[in-house]
Amino acid sequence: MADNLSQPFDKSAMTEEEKRQVSKEIRKQIVVFALMIFLTIMSFLAVGADIIPRSFAIPFILLLAVIQFALQLIFFMHLKDKDHGWATAFMISGIFITVPTIAALMLLIGVVKY
Repeated sequence: MADNLSQPFDKSAMTEEEKRQVSKEIRKQIVVFALMIFLTIMSFLAVGADIIPRSFAIPFILLLAVIQFALQLIFFMHLKDKDHGWATAFMISGIFITVPTIAALMLLIGVVKY
């Protein structure tokens, strides 16, 4: 029984269509990972090399962060796949609770004075 372990396994349980789908998904994830690395480098260069004006630096970096956050949720947290309704509902409700909480704390601490 253990003699067969050193021999290569030629056949897979996946069909050819499933193999193509997995290969396609891997390519998508590599492209998205490279895009996120590019966005990170852009944000570092924007601040480090003073490419953009200081008044636009924070909104620019926040925009890049939101894009990276969306890409991570969609591709690496697999929220684009079916049967992730509960995970999506919890994420959205968490955002609706977190954003007002942070805004209220910023007003209480005095970071934003209105």
